[in-house]
Amino acid sequence: MPLALLALAIGAFGIGTTEFVIMGVLPQVAGDFGVTIPTAGWLVSGYALGVVIGAPLLTILGTKVSRKKMLMALMALFVVGNTLSALAPTFGLMLAGRLVASLAHGAFFGIGSVVAADLVAPQKKASAISLMFMGLTVANIVGVPGGTYIGQAAGWRVTFLVVAALGIIGFLGVAKLIPEAGRPASVSVRREFAAFKHVQVWLAMAMTVLGYGGVFAAITYITPMMTEVAGYTEGAVTWLLVLFGIGMFLGNLLGGKFADRALMPMLFTALSALTAALLLFTATAHDKILAAITLSLIGALGFATVPPLQKRVLDQASAAPTLASAANIGAFNLGNALAAWLGGVVITAGLGFTAPNWVGAILSGTALLLALLAAHLDRRTRRTGHVVTGATTTEPARATV
Repeated sequence: MPLALLALAIGAFGIGTTEFVIMGVLPQVAGDFGVTIPTAGWLVSGYALGVVIGAPLLTILGTKVSRKKMLMALMALFVVGNTLSALAPTFGLMLAGRLVASLAHGAFFGIGSVVAADLVAPQKKASAISLMFMGLTVANIVGVPGGTYIGQAAGWRVTFLVVAALGIIGFLGVAKLIPEAGRPASVSVRREFAAFKHVQVWLAMAMTVLGYGGVFAAITYITPMMTEVAGYTEGAVTWLLVLFGIGMFLGNLLGGKFADRALMPMLFTALSALTAALLLFTATAHDKILAAITLSLIGALGFATVPPLQKRVLDQASAAPTLASAANIGAFNLGNALAAWLGGVVITAGLGFTAPNWVGAILSGTALLLALLAAHLDRRTRRTGHVVTGATTTEPARATV
């Protein structure tokens, strides 16, 4: 694999750290600014909203420059946002800093996925994408626990300064290691939007929203589930999240490897097993050892879907993949927000702290049904979609909205 993928992984590490580390220092931030924990929670939901908005917006703006320059600009934006968060004198400016940093998130992963796929042979594209996302999974093993520890020991502002420094390293890595390929001649805003006429692109993005959303339904409420149901202390939640992150790391690598061999079968397997694991978690959450094992398994199965889902979008929008790829990153965050809200609804309804697992299973199970529908449409297109004109055979016509 090209060394340039390391630069993308470093950027992904910084972005993954800033996205999730806020959850570990939220009480300190709320205390310093004199706001309630729910109000401080806007720093989490506001970031997710920024990703959904920023992914397509900045990707469209970036069609006028080379992908390397756009990645550098995004890392610079990331540094500015985290520096503003670290130095913010008011909660409003802290929220503004989070929003600025979040704008870089979706576009970086979206454009980075295209760059990663272009760096390798066709049969290794999913693996290349998984190596970029490896930075995000490592962030959950090292960056988030480390950032939380720094925040508790030296203050949350130091945490965000360290994250800003990671952004500078990512910027230098992109500048040094990513090849300058120039702006692709085929990139145009109209053509990028045209990719969304294909129903398979929408199906892939819906699978993203529901599939990984199933994971977030459970993980958002993992602290009360582990302390109130499984019987762990609050201090144990940190290493449980590390265990979850290790599962993510392994699932990401395996998902990329097997998606290169058979993308849709890999997706069927991962979504089926994830649905079963989430259902099982309702029972295993009552036992410490089984809860820890299931948590790691959910992390592995959940992130095993990420490379094939991202590759699926790239394949279905192959003529203009950049905007669709970035929009799919926004879809991950939209799924996170939806699942977190639904999980809160069932807890508020008095169904208990394990109820979000049922929500997650329903979401991932629905994603599996959509994957089966997408495969059915693929088979139908292969049977009837070839159009022969003279001596030229065109590619199968994709189903369109």
